[in-house]
Amino acid sequence: MNEFSEAERTYLRGQRLGRMATVDPQGQPQANPVAYFLQDDDTILIGGYTMGRTKKWRNLQKNPLLALVADDIASLRPWKVRGVEVRGEAELLVGPHDLGPHFSEELIRIRPRRVYSWGLDDDRPAASA
Repeated sequence: MNEFSEAERTYLRGQRLGRMATVDPQGQPQANPVAYFLQDDDTILIGGYTMGRTKKWRNLQKNPLLALVADDIASLRPWKVRGVEVRGEAELLVGPHDLGPHFSEELIRIRPRRVYSWGLDDDRPAASA
């Protein structure tokens, strides 16, 4: 598992909304906004109101590979964007958790395999196109 730098952890903990991409059974990408929660072990939990009934949940049942991006515009003048992209594998969990009562019992745990970041003022190589 790829570990986050301290700058990446700080950034991810300061954001709450990301975009998660999965692949449907026909091989087509699907991206959705998601609430995420970085854990102390550098895994990430994704929760939702009805997570077990979503297309992303069904996609991950067939193919556990995914990507999550959290980013923002830190400044317009000068232009500065920053963010973290996590590529990894999903573990689908069902059961009680501590994320809050508005989340269903289904959660997605991301186990990062590759991490790219930009604009965070740390020493990790920037993401490449």
